[in-house]
Amino acid sequence: MISLSIIQRHSPAPSISSPNQSKPIPSSPLVSQPSSPREPKADRIKTSPQLNRWSRARAIRSGRKLDRPIQQLSAEVQNSANSALGIIVKDDNTDGTEFQTSSPRKEGGSNGRFVTDVAAGGKAIYMVSDGTGWTAEHLVQAALGQFDYCLVDRVCPVNTHLFSGIDDVEPLMEIIKQAAKEGAMLVYTLADPSIAETARQACELWGVTCTDALSPVTEAIASHLGVSPSGLPRWAPGRENSLSEEYFRRIEAIEFTIKQDDGALPQNLTKADIILTGVSRTGKTPLSIYLSQKGYKVANVPIVMDVKLPRSLFEVDPEKVFALTINPVVLQTIRKARAKSLGFEDENWSSYSEMDHVKAELEFSRNIFQQNPIWPVIEVSGKAIEETAAIVLRLYHDRKNRCSMPRISKRY
Repeated sequence: MISLSIIQRHSPAPSISSPNQSKPIPSSPLVSQPSSPREPKADRIKTSPQLNRWSRARAIRSGRKLDRPIQQLSAEVQNSANSALGIIVKDDNTDGTEFQTSSPRKEGGSNGRFVTDVAAGGKAIYMVSDGTGWTAEHLVQAALGQFDYCLVDRVCPVNTHLFSGIDDVEPLMEIIKQAAKEGAMLVYTLADPSIAETARQACELWGVTCTDALSPVTEAIASHLGVSPSGLPRWAPGRENSLSEEYFRRIEAIEFTIKQDDGALPQNLTKADIILTGVSRTGKTPLSIYLSQKGYKVANVPIVMDVKLPRSLFEVDPEKVFALTINPVVLQTIRKARAKSLGFEDENWSSYSEMDHVKAELEFSRNIFQQNPIWPVIEVSGKAIEETAAIVLRLYHDRKNRCSMPRISKRY
């Protein structure tokens, strides 16, 4: 166990005020920037309110700028507050949006202290990991999804900061000190029990709200299995399976999926684990790539009016074919956006995005699906890629393992 004296040696030094030093400026309420008269904009493509709400929430969480006025602290208040706290702020982010820092940097060479770049204007959440930070980042993003109603309207703006590869006490203490100065919350996934305990003690000592996202689950599994955990990060040098067969299988799956995109090489459909089919713009390619990163070999076959589907699609095991469909209004919106991105003007839009053609294509695909009743038909309207992928994988594994709860499997 790492001694608490290590934490105390890293405790922040008390600030010494001088006669010439200005008094700390009290916290100021958010100041709204005066809005300048907006220029008339071209009509935008109408989308569903639910899709709008999701995209705005994701934009806020990922740090992208929204096309709307955002309340910000005035520059004078920000600079004064940062000076009082000793926070080093990177000045590149001028649009008021948050950004992420992958790891702390050292100031003054290899012997310098660790400092971080932080952004003002919202509650901060620090995510600390001794590995890639994937678990902590996705856990926090999943939790933030419960506050979309708050994040969208900037009622409770949040800045997230990811610190990966933190496997030593020194950078960990610097991060926690910075969190104490900024009033940030700390979420950490540290496999080494001694370092995790040190983080907990340091947060308790400096008054930082913290959550250990890994230890409770690890301890529960250890108790269930009756064995002790290794206490090593997944990619630690001491672990032999850093580049395991599973890793190379994922690489192979990605390469296979890229080669099989958009109906290419139909003779290889028998080698695929999952086959996706549907009309254009139903998300087959991004869904294929997402699934391939999980180790599944995926092929996708587009359905086009008056174009014969490859015979091999009907010769493979039908239980690995998944059909995608979509609401015609949503599909038309996506296709119009695609046409604009390719530089087509309104008068040059082909039947590709006309409602009559869209409905005819969907009806054509629906007839094909009805002729192949074993193919599950998944409605992708309003669903994120991750949501559709979860449905596909649930059905895939239920079929593969002959799930004993088929009614649940059909709920997609």
